[in-house]
Amino acid sequence: MNAWSLLYDYMNELPEEGFEWTPLPGESTGSIDLTMDLNISNVNGFWKYEEDVILKEVRDYLSGTYKAHYSNDNKTQTLDLIDSIGDAEPFCRSNAIKYLSRFGKKNGKSKLDILKAIHYCILLYHFSGVTKQPKNNYETF
Repeated sequence: MNAWSLLYDYMNELPEEGFEWTPLPGESTGSIDLTMDLNISNVNGFWKYEEDVILKEVRDYLSGTYKAHYSNDNKTQTLDLIDSIGDAEPFCRSNAIKYLSRFGKKNGKSKLDILKAIHYCILLYHFSGVTKQPKNNYETF
């Protein structure tokens, strides 16, 4: 554990339930145009493990975190400073591991720990540069 993660935890204490999605400035409040139906899995028959419902909950959680982030100009976040010294990728990887490893150990099976781990995995995806790789290189399980 380091001072950054303690600061992050302190500043991002969010309730375990009741996350609401709030559009970001300039973001449409209308529907999102996707190529597949993200409604309840039993209706569209595509999502076996309720991934559609989980993805919506993750999006709602992520949107809520932007209200809680500390910034002095409403643009610069601590992660931006960490990225400026070249440490964003290991920082995100380490925090994802932290939240995954404490799942089930601190306050039982905390949904918030998983949401934070997912958030750091998404940030790791961004900062690692893999978003620039061709999209046809997906592996299957």
